[in-house]
Amino acid sequence: MSKPSSFSLRGRKALVAIKDERDATIVRRQFERLGIDIVTWEPGWDGGANIDCRPDVALIDDEFLPLSSPAQRTSLGRSPVIALLGTETPSRLKLVLDLDPASFLVKPLRSAGIYAALVLAFERRERTNELKQQVVKLEQRLRSRRVVLAAVLQVMHTHALAEPAAFALIRRAAMEQRKTIEELSAEITAKGSLPRAAG
Repeated sequence: MSKPSSFSLRGRKALVAIKDERDATIVRRQFERLGIDIVTWEPGWDGGANIDCRPDVALIDDEFLPLSSPAQRTSLGRSPVIALLGTETPSRLKLVLDLDPASFLVKPLRSAGIYAALVLAFERRERTNELKQQVVKLEQRLRSRRVVLAAVLQVMHTHALAEPAAFALIRRAAMEQRKTIEELSAEITAKGSLPRAAG
């Protein structure tokens, strides 16, 4: 299943928390044009009532900040946030930055810019997810480096080889056995010697 394009917004769901009725009307009108379903965030909302909502994006007015309930913060953590800025004071900007917004709009809102903010928010979420996956892979490789180093040292000692030659031997054996260097290194450290190729 392919992931939806950041430019395709029809059928997405948005959690909207806007105090000013004029701004809310502009957002509703634009979202209707774009095919986005709206779930309105009521002032007393604690995060649990709309748990089935699972929004794809959240528009949060800076007048609702700080978020008082941990459930509110948790539910926003699942989707990119577009902050609506009314004032640019350092204290207000700090509250907005605590949300880790993917994009922002300046109040009073206009219809121009809403689509761009949405696309940027979705694209940032995708890129952030890709970066997180890369970090996980790199952390796994970093952990496996210890195993590879232990295997290289063991081969160096067993076969009286220099480090580059020992690593080359492990790499060649891994290719012959169609295994990763990390897998073969784990076998070497477990068995105490370089496994023989089958066949």
